[in-house]
Amino acid sequence: MVFLCLVSSLLYAGAFPAVEIPYLAWFALIPLLYAAQGLTPLQAFRTGWFAGFLTYALLVYWVMIVMGQYGNLPWYATIPLWFALSAWLGLFHGLALSFLPRAIRHNIPIWLVMPAAWVAADFLRATFLTGFPWTMLGHSQYRMISLIQMADLMGVYGITALVVLVNSSLYLFIVHRQTALQTTLVSPPIIISAICLAASVGYGHVRLNEPLHGGPPMTVALIQANIDQSVKWSPEYRDTTMDIFSRLSRTAAPSRPDLVVWPESAAPFNFQERGSSSEQIQNLTRELGSYLLFGSPATEQRQGRTHYLNSAFLLRPDGSQIGRADKLHLVPFGEYVPLASMLPFVKKMVAGIGDFSPGTTARTLPMANTAVGVLVCYEAVFPEIARRYTEAGSKVLVNVTNDAWFGRSSAPHQHLAMTVFRGIENRTPLVRAANTGISAIINQHGVIVAHSDLFREAVVTQSITPGTGTSFYQQFGDIFAWLCLSLCGWILILQWRQKKGTNNAKHR
Repeated sequence: MVFLCLVSSLLYAGAFPAVEIPYLAWFALIPLLYAAQGLTPLQAFRTGWFAGFLTYALLVYWVMIVMGQYGNLPWYATIPLWFALSAWLGLFHGLALSFLPRAIRHNIPIWLVMPAAWVAADFLRATFLTGFPWTMLGHSQYRMISLIQMADLMGVYGITALVVLVNSSLYLFIVHRQTALQTTLVSPPIIISAICLAASVGYGHVRLNEPLHGGPPMTVALIQANIDQSVKWSPEYRDTTMDIFSRLSRTAAPSRPDLVVWPESAAPFNFQERGSSSEQIQNLTRELGSYLLFGSPATEQRQGRTHYLNSAFLLRPDGSQIGRADKLHLVPFGEYVPLASMLPFVKKMVAGIGDFSPGTTARTLPMANTAVGVLVCYEAVFPEIARRYTEAGSKVLVNVTNDAWFGRSSAPHQHLAMTVFRGIENRTPLVRAANTGISAIINQHGVIVAHSDLFREAVVTQSITPGTGTSFYQQFGDIFAWLCLSLCGWILILQWRQKKGTNNAKHR
């Protein structure tokens, strides 16, 4: 069992950066399903948890870099935290696998139940206790452009379901061949999987052949200044930081960009506190003659209290401020401490002004011909936040982030892979400015049309077409995930009623 769980974990992790062989995902669950044969739901849960623990230990090892190198925690503290995060995420693998014996007990097709169970578990992982939808199985297919176009119908959960469907069908084929129940190379689950795959790719080709439309083209310039995290908030380095951003922005000027984007917290000061640094940004904007969007801390008075915000400001070409977008989904223990009154011994890792507060609304920032929705940092991995901005009228999504925390790990690549789906889900291009990379421009088909390298100064310039901001997924959200969750709930009710009936019979 341990060996099968290890093989499954290696295949799953290998489908993601840095190994990044997406085809491995289509076989990754077969050893795990095989390991769960003949087990009770509780035993299957334990098996799935163990495999999930191993999987995420391989995928989120970078948490030790974040907490150790930048959070200043000793190794004997970072390793338990790495294990704890991996163990937590592994619970959802266990939850999904526990439905295999339930499906067998109630004679429900495994090829139907397992995709639903996996989606339901991922959906819970993405929403429960603030959520952490990192490296869900469907994300591994981000470069399979034709395949993933159906994300505008079902979100990334639809891709996950398709991958699990194929895994389940191949598992059933192998088991039936071994037990002499399958005498041909064709079986109903295999046929269903082939039809679904063909339908997905066919739909993708249709969508990819449609012209990009939604508004007049605009040129975007992303500025990657590569500011070292150790000096980013140092007052002595502020002028140097601003000089680097100004120099790189001027190199983009000959392309006459409509919008220049700096990363998260590019301005290492409160832009609202008018001073020489704020005036420098305004003067640069007038010099460029472009709209400028940049990250900066902000403050806001709410009910007589000062709240600190992780924000982005948009300036007009004349240097005047259009508006501010505030981060809605904060990083636990990075930007605030959950249950701080109960955990006084825990300090947040981010050096800054104080504990941050979330923004109160998804506020679009209007430009001349389009509206911009800003996703700050890892907000780009949450599909519901991108939906809120497109619902509010955004035709271009902008992700400003600082992935320097991850160091030279696979995390920046994983982060980029997940943001691809936001463009497809909402049929809206997404441009991504990252302090140390990877900065990228992604069109509404999910194609990465331009990108930078890690840990280098860079200017990424590209013309984009604003999106329509309309799709089935944008209008109806995670209805597919809710259906999967409902199916799993129905199975649990069946099991409960069966157990209750058995107990009543024993007491007669």
